Amino acid sequence: LASLLAFVSGAMTTVWMVNWGLRRKLQSAYGRPLLLEAGLLLVFGLFGSGINFFAGLFVPLTVLVLCFIMGLQNAVITKISHAEIRTTHVTGLVTDLGIELGKLLYINRLTRDNLVTANRTKLRIHSVLITSFFLGGLAGAIGFKVFGFITTVPLALCIVLVVWHPVFVVARTWIEPQMGRKTAIFPAKVERSAQL
Repeated sequence: LASLLAFVSGAMTTVWMVNWGLRRKLQSAYGRPLLLEAGLLLVFGLFGSGINFFAGLFVPLTVLVLCFIMGLQNAVITKISHAEIRTTHVTGLVTDLGIELGKLLYINRLTRDNLVTANRTKLRIHSVLITSFFLGGLAGAIGFKVFGFITTVPLALCIVLVVWHPVFVVARTWIEPQMGRKTAIFPAKVERSAQL
């Protein structure tokens, strides 16, 4: 139950962060939850080896953190794709792939009015995602066996590199005053009051 709540909490956190950013028209709306995900992965990778020393305390806590991270990740991609793609479980992707393959191989014999056709773009996306799941799982298992928890550090750094620019640009505009504004901490409120 706690793992489920952690996953849901991660998804809720993403929705709060993304919607907050979208309402303010920020470039970093989707980058903020990914930056949080990268930070948590970094902590997990750097301090994961300490789990063995206090297994009774840290193993359940680690499971909750990982479930929270999966909730964050899944909700970001779900929001970006408008609920077309999920990234933390493969069963839905395999089902969607099967549906599109069934449409692709369906023979339209009786009528030409309502043809059954496959969405080839969706078919390609789901094929790439399933292949990525397989390769990522394989690389993660080998990496964990060879290097241990530190395997997550390069992944976290890659996420930071991808989202750093939009997050940094927005953070800089909020910290530095712009165009004669007295404060840039709440630019949306300042613009609204200027329009009144």
